[in-house]
Amino acid sequence: MSYTFTWYGHATLGLETGGHRLLIDPFFSGNPAAAISADQAQAEYILITHGHGDHVGDAPAIAKRTGATIISNFEIASWLGKQGLKTHGQHIGGGFHHPFGYLKLTQALHGSALPDGSYGGNPAGFLLTTLQGEKLYFAGDTGLFGDMQLIGEEGLDLAVLPIGDNYTMGPADALRAVRLLRPRTVIPIHFNTFGLIKQDAEAWAAQVRQTLGCEVCVLQPGQSFVRA
Repeated sequence: MSYTFTWYGHATLGLETGGHRLLIDPFFSGNPAAAISADQAQAEYILITHGHGDHVGDAPAIAKRTGATIISNFEIASWLGKQGLKTHGQHIGGGFHHPFGYLKLTQALHGSALPDGSYGGNPAGFLLTTLQGEKLYFAGDTGLFGDMQLIGEEGLDLAVLPIGDNYTMGPADALRAVRLLRPRTVIPIHFNTFGLIKQDAEAWAAQVRQTLGCEVCVLQPGQSFVRA
């Protein structure tokens, strides 16, 4: 059982698992926290949680360059498919056996308008069961919701949660989310990119460890967490 998770800054994530390379919400251009540039990013699959510009980001350019398949909700997949890109559309509650594992879309409390203002469907998170059986939850941009408890019943190896506040959960609600999800490890994201979402992630991590006894890994942009 092994995977490598990389935080590239903001909500841009990388995952290597089962010999496959995934990129989630690839926002590099215009991202002051980005650890690499868009033309350095590599992916076989690109996952997009919702339609906002800081999440669709550089996905079209990266997909054209790498030939990656983009996975998102049906509306976003259709919008990108019209641009000549390879896509796979799903919807919340629906899962599919991709070559890298079983990917299920979960709810997220947020918006999803696309960069041109068109309808981007419902925002989502991702619950991935890897080929090795790990359960990885990427919450996406979301507020706290009670059904996180149901997601936690899956037995999560990893939960990746926003803590920035203003646009998503803040530290207090993210702590409550960890209590519901009960993951083996939690990694905070979507903070300190801009002044509006500035947070002390280390202080939050200390509170999670003290209150819930959960492993917390605070990464800097470009750093990776490896589960060997």
